[in-house]
Amino acid sequence: MAATPRKNKTGRRILAAGAGLATVGALFAAMPSAGAAGDEYAAGGTNGKGWGRMVDVQLLSFNDLHGNLEPPAGTSGQVIRTKPDGATEKIDAGGVEYLATHLRQAREGNRYSITAAAGDLIGASPLLSALFHDEPTVEAMNQLDLDVTSVGNHEFDEGARELARMQNGGCHPTAGCFVEGKTFQGADFPYLAANVTDEKTGKPILDPYYIWEKDGIKIGFIGVTLEGTPNVVTAEGVKGLKFGDEVETINKYTKILERKGVKSIVALVHEGGMPASASVNYNCDGDGDGEGEGVSGAIVDIAKNVSPQVDALVTGHTHQAYVCSIPDPAGNPRLVTSASSFGKVYTDTTLTYDRATKDIVRTAVASANHIVTRDVPKDADMTKLIEDWRPLAAPISNRPQGFIAATIDGRGSTAYEKPLGDVIADAQLEGLAPADKGGAQLALMNPGGIRSDLVYKASGAEGDGVVTYGEAFNVQPFTNMMNVVDLTGANLITALKQQVSGSNLNSIKILQVSKGLTYTLDMTKTGADRVVDGTIKLNGEAIDPAKTYRVAMNEFLAGGGDGFGALATGTNKLVGASDLDVFNAYLASRTSAANPLPVPAANRINVVYPPKP
Repeated sequence: MAATPRKNKTGRRILAAGAGLATVGALFAAMPSAGAAGDEYAAGGTNGKGWGRMVDVQLLSFNDLHGNLEPPAGTSGQVIRTKPDGATEKIDAGGVEYLATHLRQAREGNRYSITAAAGDLIGASPLLSALFHDEPTVEAMNQLDLDVTSVGNHEFDEGARELARMQNGGCHPTAGCFVEGKTFQGADFPYLAANVTDEKTGKPILDPYYIWEKDGIKIGFIGVTLEGTPNVVTAEGVKGLKFGDEVETINKYTKILERKGVKSIVALVHEGGMPASASVNYNCDGDGDGEGEGVSGAIVDIAKNVSPQVDALVTGHTHQAYVCSIPDPAGNPRLVTSASSFGKVYTDTTLTYDRATKDIVRTAVASANHIVTRDVPKDADMTKLIEDWRPLAAPISNRPQGFIAATIDGRGSTAYEKPLGDVIADAQLEGLAPADKGGAQLALMNPGGIRSDLVYKASGAEGDGVVTYGEAFNVQPFTNMMNVVDLTGANLITALKQQVSGSNLNSIKILQVSKGLTYTLDMTKTGADRVVDGTIKLNGEAIDPAKTYRVAMNEFLAGGGDGFGALATGTNKLVGASDLDVFNAYLASRTSAANPLPVPAANRINVVYPPKP
């Protein structure tokens, strides 16, 4: 643990606004390890002892936990691993009880060990955490001995003041204290938000950096979230805040840390990339030349422009797993990692620290991703934490809502059109089609708002095929209010093209559509042309650009979220029930034990794929 007291919060900035471990990752090693790098390194000794010139510091990291204390259900709780023979296998992973065990086993024998995260630890959480405004997850992270994390976009779901409470503690302003006689203590690790400033003061709303120190070893951590956070969070959540450029911010605080004598620096960046393979142990450095050629997306440009003084980037947001080396501005390879999501993977990185230069010997850095398998003993402390909170949630969580005939994939589906996406869009259309409910003719659902699968196997005593309130909530935890608006056919067509263009050009977001809306998505083309002109139809009739349509969507989309600016042009808005209430009403009216909901065909979007090589 760090020598700096972890429980002392007095020095932190307060928000201005009110092992049986299976190694499955590729090893990053641009050059030989420190012990073989030359006499000047080997003479000092290393081996993790910490007393010679060269010291091995272990960095354990993860990201995008999203309050998943219990093992994620269905395909949402699986990762893909490539076996030596080239075949792939799916492995059940995740659950904070198992994550804690894996991390504690990994720390054994390491005198210098740091645990860091890259944001979205809370927000979009299952009911067990969300019902209590994510206090259980913060408590779990405290028990997990997390040292530091950056904020992510979901840390702002409930606004800056609620984020301040997560850091500093105190009972919820309206819900109060959830356990009688117990006040929430807040995080005993710092949340870093270097590029999030108060619009009025221009100052960071939380600490911009954190210095870990032990036995004279100092490593600085700079935490940022994606500059585009306002595009993926409701306007109320980011009110009064400004989100700065990630590279400019990291470079600014790198200089500040250097002036403080801290030369070893790690950036915690809640922005990420997309590896060419979903396999956890995919080698995104391709032929091993250290170019990170197998990963794309926003993190590549960030990594190529962040100061060479930064020794590694721990990233997140895209929910992908990768260990890559991407050249810094000086052309030297630098480690960039991400550990999937929901606590299914963690990264174990060895940073070799040179006491003489006070810097990381970057050519000796090694890193690998590890699956948080469920074949290890559950951590007793985490089990107790879950069991303490579960009875408080049970009366709400266990209420039956409807019935399904088989698992309906949502979050765990890799298809552009997800079976559960069809169900949700249909529920929204049915709930808002009546004239007094908005008169909707079609419904659109953002794919990122689908947070889980609907799993056939019972999660408790309810029985297989029964959908409980907790399970439905886990699918749609935001409880966004539904909107119905007038949208011109031209703007509807533009919105569908925005799925694959603009800010979504390199991070495609395919809207889930209600029954009757069909079109062709041609992935052999580029940009907006991928949505084929003339194929967009409603109930068999081509969308008329000059005609007006009543469109149902959640308030996030209606505000132009996720890069869908065309959807924000809607007029004559009617606000309906929440998306979760509409979903549950659909399950209640449409299903029964004798007539469970079948898995939809998911055939509304005709996808044309490029030929396989």
